Amino acid sequence: MINFMKNYEAQCYALLRIVTGFLFLFHGTNYILSWPMPRGMADAVWYMAYIGMPILTFGGLFVCIGIFTRPAAFLSSGMMAIAYWMAYGSKAFNPPVDSTNSFFELMLPIVNRGELATMFCFAFLYISARGSGIWSVDAARGNTD
Repeated sequence: MINFMKNYEAQCYALLRIVTGFLFLFHGTNYILSWPMPRGMADAVWYMAYIGMPILTFGGLFVCIGIFTRPAAFLSSGMMAIAYWMAYGSKAFNPPVDSTNSFFELMLPIVNRGELATMFCFAFLYISARGSGIWSVDAARGNTD
């Protein structure tokens, strides 16, 4: 019973790749197109506008459809590692005024609210190591990882 999913390993990995890229893509369109939620680039610092948003958008798209998957996922993973330390992990070094948490508590993603960045970082790291897999443009073109 426990090994019944082993037969679906390739399909489950493809779903992980597709859904991860799909979710990441909408973080980019949120800034660039203000869709599906109104946001916009006016609030973003220059490096987020010119470096981060294209990685969010095209990295998510490329991983989702499975083209140039390894480099797109690796770049996206690195971006999420940097995002974690810039936006969430840095709270341990500069705690919010109203915080009663210790340094070590503020390093934990559950406390500093960096779980999504952490999950994206390691999901993309795994995808960059594994490659496109089935149900991808690369597989349709005959490219093997």
